[in-house]
Amino acid sequence: MKYQIKETKDLTETEIEHILKLWDISAWNTMKSVYFRSFFKDSEFHFLMNAEENILAIMRVNFDFTLKIADTDYTFAEAVGLVAAHKNKGYGSVLVSRFKENVIKKNIETIGFCHSDLRPFYEKCDVEILHDKAKMIKESIGSEWVNCEDDDILIFHTTQERKELLNQLSPQNNAYLITKE
Repeated sequence: MKYQIKETKDLTETEIEHILKLWDISAWNTMKSVYFRSFFKDSEFHFLMNAEENILAIMRVNFDFTLKIADTDYTFAEAVGLVAAHKNKGYGSVLVSRFKENVIKKNIETIGFCHSDLRPFYEKCDVEILHDKAKMIKESIGSEWVNCEDDDILIFHTTQERKELLNQLSPQNNAYLITKE
Protein backbone atom coordinates (compact mmCIF):
# COMPACT_ATOMS: atom_id res chain seq x y z
CA MET A 1 0.00 0.00 0.00
CA LYS A 2 1.23 3.43 -0.93
CA TYR A 3 0.38 6.76 0.73
CA GLN A 4 0.08 9.56 -1.81
CA ILE A 5 -0.83 13.25 -1.69
CA LYS A 6 -2.10 15.20 -4.70
CA GLU A 7 -3.16 18.76 -5.23
CA THR A 8 -6.54 19.17 -6.91
CA LYS A 9 -4.98 20.33 -10.18
CA ASP A 10 -2.92 17.11 -10.38
CA LEU A 11 -5.83 14.68 -10.15
CA THR A 12 -6.60 12.63 -13.24
CA GLU A 13 -10.10 12.41 -14.73
CA THR A 14 -10.32 8.79 -13.55
CA GLU A 15 -9.30 9.72 -10.00
CA ILE A 16 -11.92 12.48 -9.87
CA GLU A 17 -14.61 10.06 -11.08
CA HIS A 18 -13.52 7.48 -8.49
CA ILE A 19 -13.48 10.08 -5.67
CA LEU A 20 -17.00 11.23 -6.52
CA LYS A 21 -18.18 7.62 -6.70
CA LEU A 22 -16.66 6.83 -3.29
CA TRP A 23 -18.08 9.97 -1.68
CA ASP A 24 -21.52 9.22 -3.18
CA ILE A 25 -23.01 12.68 -2.51
CA SER A 26 -26.02 13.05 -4.79
CA ALA A 27 -25.50 16.78 -5.41
CA TRP A 28 -21.94 16.07 -6.61
CA ASN A 29 -22.49 12.85 -8.59
CA THR A 30 -22.70 14.65 -11.94
CA MET A 31 -19.89 17.12 -11.19
CA LYS A 32 -17.52 17.53 -14.13
CA SER A 33 -13.75 17.57 -13.57
CA VAL A 34 -13.32 21.26 -14.48
CA TYR A 35 -15.91 22.27 -11.88
CA PHE A 36 -14.46 19.76 -9.37
CA ARG A 37 -11.01 21.36 -9.70
CA SER A 38 -12.50 24.83 -9.23
CA PHE A 39 -14.81 23.81 -6.35
CA PHE A 40 -11.99 22.06 -4.44
CA LYS A 41 -9.18 24.45 -5.44
CA ASP A 42 -8.15 25.06 -1.81
CA SER A 43 -7.85 21.33 -1.13
CA GLU A 44 -5.36 18.52 -1.20
CA PHE A 45 -6.20 14.84 -1.52
CA HIS A 46 -4.60 12.08 0.54
CA PHE A 47 -4.80 8.55 -0.81
CA LEU A 48 -3.97 5.03 0.16
CA MET A 49 -3.33 3.15 -3.09
CA ASN A 50 -2.63 -0.46 -3.95
CA ALA A 51 0.15 -1.65 -6.28
CA GLU A 52 -2.11 -1.15 -9.30
CA GLU A 53 -2.70 2.52 -8.32
CA ASN A 54 -6.32 1.85 -7.32
CA ILE A 55 -7.70 4.04 -4.55
CA LEU A 56 -8.17 2.04 -1.33
CA ALA A 57 -9.04 5.06 0.84
CA ILE A 58 -9.24 8.81 0.41
CA MET A 59 -9.35 11.94 2.58
CA ARG A 60 -9.58 15.58 1.53
CA VAL A 61 -7.88 18.46 3.31
CA ASN A 62 -9.65 21.81 3.06
CA PHE A 63 -7.18 24.68 3.55
CA ASP A 64 -9.97 27.29 3.45
CA PHE A 65 -11.29 26.77 6.98
CA THR A 66 -11.48 29.58 9.54
CA LEU A 67 -13.28 29.68 12.87
CA LYS A 68 -14.02 32.92 14.70
CA ILE A 69 -13.81 32.36 18.45
CA ALA A 70 -14.23 35.33 20.81
CA ASP A 71 -13.63 37.86 17.98
CA THR A 72 -10.40 36.20 16.83
CA ASP A 73 -10.01 34.24 13.58
CA TYR A 74 -8.24 30.88 13.72
CA THR A 75 -7.35 29.09 10.50
CA PHE A 76 -6.98 25.32 10.45
CA ALA A 77 -6.62 22.67 7.80
CA GLU A 78 -9.86 20.66 7.87
CA ALA A 79 -9.73 16.91 7.26
CA VAL A 80 -12.95 15.78 5.54
CA GLY A 81 -14.34 13.15 3.20
CA LEU A 82 -12.60 10.08 4.62
CA VAL A 83 -13.90 7.00 2.88
CA ALA A 84 -12.50 3.55 2.16
CA ALA A 85 -13.22 1.69 -1.06
CA HIS A 86 -13.94 -1.50 0.95
CA LYS A 87 -15.23 -1.54 4.53
CA ASN A 88 -13.55 -3.41 7.40
CA LYS A 89 -10.26 -4.04 5.60
CA GLY A 90 -8.27 -1.48 7.64
CA TYR A 91 -7.66 0.90 4.72
CA GLY A 92 -9.28 3.87 6.48
CA SER A 93 -7.25 3.26 9.64
CA VAL A 94 -3.99 3.03 7.70
CA LEU A 95 -4.79 6.25 5.83
CA VAL A 96 -5.67 8.12 9.05
CA SER A 97 -2.40 6.94 10.63
CA ARG A 98 -0.27 8.02 7.65
CA PHE A 99 -2.22 11.28 7.36
CA LYS A 100 -1.71 12.10 11.04
CA GLU A 101 2.05 11.38 10.77
CA ASN A 102 2.20 13.68 7.73
CA VAL A 103 0.47 16.70 9.32
CA ILE A 104 2.55 16.35 12.50
CA LYS A 105 5.79 16.15 10.46
CA LYS A 106 4.78 19.20 8.37
CA ASN A 107 3.36 20.98 11.47
CA ILE A 108 0.00 21.65 9.81
CA GLU A 109 -2.70 22.49 12.37
CA THR A 110 -5.43 20.08 11.32
CA ILE A 111 -8.83 19.27 12.77
CA GLY A 112 -11.80 17.28 11.57
CA PHE A 113 -15.32 16.43 12.63
CA CYS A 114 -17.39 13.31 13.17
CA HIS A 115 -20.69 12.00 14.45
CA SER A 116 -20.60 10.24 17.81
CA ASP A 117 -21.07 6.81 16.21
CA LEU A 118 -17.61 7.14 14.61
CA ARG A 119 -15.82 7.71 17.94
CA PRO A 120 -14.67 4.06 18.24
CA PHE A 121 -13.01 4.23 14.80
CA TYR A 122 -11.08 7.42 15.60
CA GLU A 123 -10.18 6.19 19.08
CA LYS A 124 -8.73 3.04 17.45
CA CYS A 125 -6.75 5.36 15.14
CA ASP A 126 -5.38 7.26 18.18
CA VAL A 127 -7.01 10.54 17.15
CA GLU A 128 -7.89 12.80 20.06
CA ILE A 129 -11.61 13.58 20.22
CA LEU A 130 -13.23 16.64 21.78
CA HIS A 131 -16.61 15.12 22.59
CA ASP A 132 -19.76 17.11 21.74
CA LYS A 133 -17.79 20.27 20.84
CA ALA A 134 -18.63 20.43 17.11
CA LYS A 135 -22.24 21.34 17.94
CA MET A 136 -20.86 24.60 19.38
CA ILE A 137 -19.73 25.67 15.91
CA LYS A 138 -22.26 27.81 14.05
CA GLU A 139 -22.50 27.91 10.26
CA SER A 140 -24.22 30.63 8.25
CA ILE A 141 -27.17 29.19 6.31
CA GLY A 142 -28.90 32.03 4.49
CA SER A 143 -29.40 34.73 7.12
CA GLU A 144 -29.29 32.34 10.10
CA TRP A 145 -26.51 30.84 12.21
CA VAL A 146 -27.18 27.13 12.77
CA ASN A 147 -25.33 24.49 14.77
CA CYS A 148 -22.91 22.19 12.97
CA GLU A 149 -24.42 18.75 12.24
CA ASP A 150 -21.40 16.86 13.59
CA ASP A 151 -20.93 15.96 17.25
CA ASP A 152 -17.19 15.89 17.85
CA ILE A 153 -14.03 17.74 16.90
CA LEU A 154 -11.10 15.52 15.87
CA ILE A 155 -7.61 16.75 16.71
CA PHE A 156 -5.11 15.48 14.15
CA HIS A 157 -2.50 18.10 15.04
CA THR A 158 -2.71 21.51 16.70
CA THR A 159 -1.14 23.52 19.49
CA GLN A 160 -2.14 22.90 23.09
CA GLU A 161 -3.46 26.48 23.21
CA ARG A 162 -5.79 25.97 20.24
CA LYS A 163 -6.91 22.57 21.53
CA GLU A 164 -7.87 24.20 24.86
CA LEU A 165 -9.68 26.97 23.00
CA LEU A 166 -11.74 24.39 21.08
CA ASN A 167 -12.38 22.39 24.25
CA GLN A 168 -13.81 25.53 25.92
CA LEU A 169 -16.56 25.87 23.32
CA SER A 170 -20.02 25.82 24.90
CA PRO A 171 -23.54 27.13 24.24
CA GLN A 172 -22.32 30.42 25.76
CA ASN A 173 -19.02 30.36 23.86
CA ASN A 174 -19.65 29.41 20.23
CA ALA A 175 -17.27 29.36 17.29
CA TYR A 176 -18.44 30.72 13.94
CA LEU A 177 -17.40 29.28 10.59
CA ILE A 178 -16.13 32.13 8.45
CA THR A 179 -16.71 31.70 4.73
CA LYS A 180 -15.16 33.84 2.01
CA GLU A 181 -17.57 35.81 -0.12
